[in-house]
Amino acid sequence: MNITENKADRAMRDRAFALADSARFTTVLEIERALISEGWPNAARAMQSEIFRQALHDRCNTAAKSEA
Repeated sequence: MNITENKADRAMRDRAFALADSARFTTVLEIERALISEGWPNAARAMQSEIFRQALHDRCNTAAKSEA
């Protein structure tokens, strides 16, 4: 974990992972929109990380498979 990461970033990432694990979203863009609509001001900035986007994508796929 990045030492410079602050609590707000960590909380937003945790929320994004929870949304991905819920199986209600199938794409990272949907999760980004949900976070922004929930009022997370740092969501768009965090979504610029390719590693974070890939992790969300993988969790969406895993959640979708477990629901099937």
